[in-house]
Amino acid sequence: MAESYDVIVLGSGPGGYVAAIRASQLGLKTAIVERELLGGICLNWGCIPTKALLRSAEIYHFMQHAKDYGLAAEKISADLDAVVKRSRGVAKQLNQGVTHLMKKNKVAVHMGIGKLAGKGRLTVTDKDGKTTELTAKNIILATGARARDLPNLPADGKRVWTYRHAMTPPEMPKKLLVIGSGAIGIEFASFYNDMGAEVTVVEMLDRIVPVEDADISAHLEKALKKQGMTIMTGAKIDKIAADGNGVKATITGKDGKAVDGAFSHVIVAIGIVPNTADIGLKEAGVAMDDRGFLKTDGACRTNIDGVWAIGDITAPPWLAHKASHEGVIAAEAIAGGHPHAMDPRNIPGCTYCHPQIASVGLTEAKAKEAGYQVKVGNFPFIGNGKAIALGEPDGFVKTVFDAKTGELLGAHMIGAEVTEMIQGYTVGKTLETTEAELMETVFPHPTISETMHEAVLAAYGRALHI
Repeated sequence: MAESYDVIVLGSGPGGYVAAIRASQLGLKTAIVERELLGGICLNWGCIPTKALLRSAEIYHFMQHAKDYGLAAEKISADLDAVVKRSRGVAKQLNQGVTHLMKKNKVAVHMGIGKLAGKGRLTVTDKDGKTTELTAKNIILATGARARDLPNLPADGKRVWTYRHAMTPPEMPKKLLVIGSGAIGIEFASFYNDMGAEVTVVEMLDRIVPVEDADISAHLEKALKKQGMTIMTGAKIDKIAADGNGVKATITGKDGKAVDGAFSHVIVAIGIVPNTADIGLKEAGVAMDDRGFLKTDGACRTNIDGVWAIGDITAPPWLAHKASHEGVIAAEAIAGGHPHAMDPRNIPGCTYCHPQIASVGLTEAKAKEAGYQVKVGNFPFIGNGKAIALGEPDGFVKTVFDAKTGELLGAHMIGAEVTEMIQGYTVGKTLETTEAELMETVFPHPTISETMHEAVLAAYGRALHI
């Protein structure tokens, strides 16, 4: 006999488990289905464990530069196995935390492979092959995405890695090729460079972190090259092959010249593929775009009544916090509420390389393309007392305003701790803040956040410390 619920959530990543919690809070009998580990990719194999790795690399970096702070550290070394073990411990702790949250919020957990089986029906097949049928008026699809492989060289976990392999490496790479310079590629390039690998980054587009403002991209490329990385933009991989000894690649640069390179390992970070196969979407008639991502409305409804979709199986940006917020929107809409549709312009993005990157809203170029007349402010970290005191003077904050109305259109930051500071601008954008409110806001001293204030002032010719 089928088990009956008000809501079933398929997938327990940051979108799925948050949707389940919110649905239960709203009085809906809720179940969640997960094929592997509660918390999904982000918690177990993505956002959180990578930050643990990057934290270890950051501390190792500071140890190597102890003399810059009047300190002495001798015989410094890194134990990659220990670094990875710490990262896995962090992931395990948070996985247990999600398990606790499911119990606390009375969400029924079904471990197994879920599949739509008709209107309001979903089957779950566990590891022993036993199938259980669940029913619910509303089903939320939150199955996430996986790394995209190179068409001619699938990841093997030995010489060719995805992000998942890069988090639990079988050995420390000596000479690493990173294909793709989005957040995942750049974070792992930064990690392994700090840990001592010789790193080359290849990006097909004309600049690294191409979704960011052009000024941010240029500053990051300069910083990474200074750290010893080789950065190749406007480049493509013509040939690539792996064997037991390493990886050989032919790379054509923006000048049209082909260069042969030998590497110990390669990380492929060229995008994601939605996890939409074998979950009954075609049979149910759920609409997808030309890339295979599910189409949804502002409340996360698909074209099929009672079927909802959130997170990385839907339109970009493909970010954990976007998925979580969509989970809340879907749950509240199911419960009869009228949640606001998410505005993609108010979703911040963060990249945890060294230096960090954070942004929200339109880049200067995108604002101009959209027809805005803009006022732009820039303020460098070298003009900030706290940044200098921390030994972190490399970075800047850039703001983009509508010259006619004063609306904050976008903010772009690079430097120490900017991933923690961007939320100030995000709140401002959500509240439809103009330059007037930001100028009148009192920022604490001494903090790096003062650069945020100065960047607003700079857009209007009023910067005080430069």
